Amino acid sequence: SSLSPEANVEPSPDKPGSSDRKELPTSSGPRPASSFTKGPAAMQPTSLEQVCSCFYLQLEEDEAKDSFDVDVAVTNPEKVGDGMNAYVAYKVSTRTSLPMFRSKAFTARRRYSDFLGLYEKLSVKQSLLGCIIPPPPEKSVVGMTKVKVGMDDPSSVEFVERRRAALERYLQRIVAHPLLLQDPDVREFLEREDVSILQWTQTTFPPGLPATSKKQDWFEDKFQEVENEEQQLRKLHAVVDSLVNHRKELCGNTAVFAKSMAMLGNSEDNTALSRALSQLAEVEDKMEQLHQEQAASDFFIFEEMLADYIRLLGAMRGCFDQRMRAWQRWQEAQSTLQKKREAEAKLLWANKPDKLQQAKEDITEWESRVTQYERDFDRIGMTVRKEVLRFEKEKAKDFKSQIIKYLEAMLQSQQRLIKFWEAFLPEAKAIA
Repeated sequence: SSLSPEANVEPSPDKPGSSDRKELPTSSGPRPASSFTKGPAAMQPTSLEQVCSCFYLQLEEDEAKDSFDVDVAVTNPEKVGDGMNAYVAYKVSTRTSLPMFRSKAFTARRRYSDFLGLYEKLSVKQSLLGCIIPPPPEKSVVGMTKVKVGMDDPSSVEFVERRRAALERYLQRIVAHPLLLQDPDVREFLEREDVSILQWTQTTFPPGLPATSKKQDWFEDKFQEVENEEQQLRKLHAVVDSLVNHRKELCGNTAVFAKSMAMLGNSEDNTALSRALSQLAEVEDKMEQLHQEQAASDFFIFEEMLADYIRLLGAMRGCFDQRMRAWQRWQEAQSTLQKKREAEAKLLWANKPDKLQQAKEDITEWESRVTQYERDFDRIGMTVRKEVLRFEKEKAKDFKSQIIKYLEAMLQSQQRLIKFWEAFLPEAKAIA
């Protein structure tokens, strides 16, 4: 899917012209955009359609060839240590038949910082090639502090379960990626038994670059789509989070209502009415459990999927930024080469043959760099394009699967609710 530096690369249709180069903005400048000037070939829509079609065909071929026979599970969260130095370790279990691993089944204990360390290492290596690196769940100082104080608290139990599920999805996305699965750090993370093998350090990436042109090319269009989609997903995520909280509140109110109804039934002298009220209290108890299950379904099936894709879209923006940096490096090399040639011309004009040889060597070196950086830019652009198309296909399948699962869970809940009320209706009619 990517070109080697030594390969002969045809001019890319999305490659910017060097004449449109602008200066780097300061860190306090406006937010950069990930776009580049289109060359003449990019103005032809049929050419772009052919490129996209080729990538889709290649993706289908890759999916047919790749065998991602790797099943990863994150289970058994366990608190290690006491006080503020405590942390939670998770059991990472892997089953596979791929020959790249030493055995078919193995486990390892990993803490949250190890997952961050894996992400850090993959970001340093693979993002330079334009790969989308699935991000791990975000840090939560408040949630982890509660766990350190008392892991048996209901809010701590819920936090640990949410993080466990998010870490499991994070690893599953990594092993489902054809390039990331082959990374030695991924295999080491899954296979090695000792904890804390990866140190997480914060990486500060350089600022992005301004757009070289207002013309819209494929990359700029996709970048805008990513930003718009991320905004919409954040809004939807906030609404679903509100829905989860509403169901939890409804669950608590239903429990109070059921208890009050049971007390009223016990104090009622009319036998039929007392029995009906008591059975209504039992129905409300069942409904409380149903509301709990619906809240869990809202969160684990729907809300967490949205949170995952919000993070993935952030990782995709990083791919566009990486391509932008490759272009900047190429443009700076072209600028340096031009200065070297101007310096050579001045030496020729000044008749200084003693310095001409060094000037020629400098020109040769920078010509080589310009060629190499141009190839790097082409390679990253092709990888980013393929990653974006792959992401779009995976997202469609993932959303379809989760939405169907969510609707089926809601349908089952409503069917159970109908049965509860149908069973209670004769008791209500029997009140005399």
